[in-house]
Amino acid sequence: MKSLFAYLMMLAAATLAGCATGPAATKNDVQELSLALQTLDPKVDPVEARRAAEIAYSYSARLAEQYNVTTSPILHNTMVNTGVKDRGLCVHYAEDMQARLSQENFQTLTMLRAIAEPKNDFRIDHSTAVIAAKGDGINEGIVLDPWRYGGKLFWSATAEDGRYNWEPRLQVLRRKYERRVAKDAVAQ
Repeated sequence: MKSLFAYLMMLAAATLAGCATGPAATKNDVQELSLALQTLDPKVDPVEARRAAEIAYSYSARLAEQYNVTTSPILHNTMVNTGVKDRGLCVHYAEDMQARLSQENFQTLTMLRAIAEPKNDFRIDHSTAVIAAKGDGINEGIVLDPWRYGGKLFWSATAEDGRYNWEPRLQVLRRKYERRVAKDAVAQ
């Protein structure tokens, strides 16, 4: 029964979402992200902004390749959650993107993580990496979301991302923990 459910979920997701991969990033894409990063704060180093933009685009595509993404993100999630594939959930993209950009040891940019709790009945959180000027929080940064389009980078100022209400990762995890503790206390 479990495998039938997984199959039906994969079929429904494929039908609704289709294949989400798209063309590779252009120089213009990288330039736009670089300029957006530079406008975060006058102290942002243009060389760091350019390097971060190049890595964000190229690493998004590399992660999709490593995760063997050949379907829509939702369908790929189903395959990961049922054990067909090993990685490729949004949390994997967020972890890996944050780790890769953190390796650069930027002096004027910082990597952060954000989570958006669900707005829908499916109750699925969404995780992402956020890049901000050194000292700023996620609300002043830029969302770097390679999961959303199956390895093609989506980016936006955090506050302008109309699809998700982003919050700092630790804030969401703390709230979830407190809910679980309260629920367990009521159940006892």
